[in-house]
Formats: sequence, structure tokens, C-alpha cells
Amino acid sequence: MQISAKADYAARAMLEIALHGPGLVKASLLISHQDMPAQFVKAILSELRHAGLLISHRGAGGGYTLAAPPSKITIGAIVRAVDAPLSGARESRYEADYQGAAQHLPLVWSALETDAQRLLDETTLAQVLAGQLPPRVLRTVNAGRRGEVGPASAAASSSA
Repeated sequence: MQISAKADYAARAMLEIALHGPGLVKASLLISHQDMPAQFVKAILSELRHAGLLISHRGAGGGYTLAAPPSKITIGAIVRAVDAPLSGARESRYEADYQGAAQHLPLVWSALETDAQRLLDETTLAQVLAGQLPPRVLRTVNAGRRGEVGPASAAASSSA
């Protein structure tokens, strides 16, 4: 699974708003602190507002604020607000194209996307800001650093 630049910018913008809130945060602060393209970020902020994750206030003293506490907003909700659904799309889009030896491969793609969605839905803005990531996120990162791919690797290592 790849995270788009749009989803990355959206998460970074939301983290800046969470960090500098609960008061109003100007788009210019997000753009300068994260070195993101202004027009792109403004469009993303609009999408986040339409998704109900942000509240905007117009005028000279205006800006953005989170629509809920950082502990209630997940990274998954942010990604879904600006990108297509996280899971299920690949399976339904490619299922008819997989035949013969590859006929079950869409199930693998679906499991991967579902697992990624679950991980993103378990991780909140507050956890990312505090550096107190969910245990599942830390286990996944640590497994990757050790070169483990997944349960099959663990089983192969223990039988060797």
C-alpha cells in the first residue's frame, strides 16, 4: 500500500493544527512549518473541512481548528477524507482479471489493505504527536527493521 502525497500532506497539516490548537491555526503556518505547496494544501484543507475533520473560520483572525480532540481523530479518517477508500478497492477492481495460478492473489491484496486500514484506524493524531504509537504500529516497525516480513518469516526462523 502506498500513501499518496495528498494523504501525507493532509496528515501533516492535521498534526500541525493539533499541535498549535485548540485555537485557530492559519494555513500559512501549516505551509511554512511543513514546507508544503500552498495551493495544494488549501485544497486539502477544504476536503478535510467537508469531511467534518476541520472547522474553518474566515476573516483576518480566521484559520482552522480540529472538529474533535486529537485523541478522537485517526490517521485512517484523514487518509479516507482525501483519498479513495483504503481497502476493498483493489479486490473489486482486479478480481475478474485474476485467473488460474493467480486467482487467489486478490485475497492477499485485500488482506494487506485491510491490515493497513486497521493500523491507520488505531493511530490517532494525539498518539503521533506524543510519539506514543499503538503497540501494533511499533511491532510492525520493529519487525521491518529486523527484516521480518510477517508470520511466515517467524515460522521459518523458528523451524531453522
